[in-house]
Amino acid sequence: MRNLTQDNITQAVLARLADTPDPRLKEVVTSLVQHLHAFARDVKLTEQEWFQGIEFLTRVGHITDDKRQEFILLSDTLGLSMLTVAMNNDKPAGCTESTVFGPFYVEDAPHFDLGEDVANGAPGIPCLVRGTVRGLGGEPVPGAEIHVWQADAEGKYDVQRTGGDGHRARGVLHASGKGEYHFRSILAEAYPIPDDGPVGDMLKATKRHPWRPAHLHFMIKAPGYETLITHVFRNGDAYLDSDAVFGVRQSLVADWVKQPDGTYLVEYDFVVNPAGAGA
Repeated sequence: MRNLTQDNITQAVLARLADTPDPRLKEVVTSLVQHLHAFARDVKLTEQEWFQGIEFLTRVGHITDDKRQEFILLSDTLGLSMLTVAMNNDKPAGCTESTVFGPFYVEDAPHFDLGEDVANGAPGIPCLVRGTVRGLGGEPVPGAEIHVWQADAEGKYDVQRTGGDGHRARGVLHASGKGEYHFRSILAEAYPIPDDGPVGDMLKATKRHPWRPAHLHFMIKAPGYETLITHVFRNGDAYLDSDAVFGVRQSLVADWVKQPDGTYLVEYDFVVNPAGAGA
């Protein structure tokens, strides 16, 4: 087709996609084109606005590296990450709820024995974290692999720092034979997501703050169970109702209890879903 107009171009693009061999890819890109074209028509997108959008996405790509994932931040702050999590983690009642993965997980975190200090020198008030990992039927999950990571008292993850101090406030542990876990770390504090890039510019332009409520990240893996990616949030935090990435769920909020010696204790029990179980 040569005589393309604003009225027939969408159908022309869809016709080019008609022979896509992968049915799922065909479904996704067809819907994407339809919604993108509908969006452009709905807001009467100008060429200058289109160029500014391309420039914004280019900046997102340029600032992304192995320590900073600006595309995940963009997805998080638009609520897309949490929507995807919610749609794909409809677990049975009683299971621990999932939330966003975040941009600061790393593959090569150090391993610790139960009871050790994963803070590894990160600044913050000492805190003991303990609980259990159980299956939906109440059975302990022995040896469950527990990945944990968090920001320090200055609102920084280790990967955001320069200077070669290595991994801090991050580690991998294994639950005991009774499904129990405990480790030492630091008090979770609220912190702003990185806002010195294009996502930060978007937040400022829309009069939004960049703050996340205090939390610990967890990823729990065990044979025979679905992998759980979640947070545990600190009760009483000022940003629980306005999390910049929309990740808070009430069931994930726990008390950090101050102890007589000035340290803190948080207890949280995880319930993981058997693999293949329905909602």
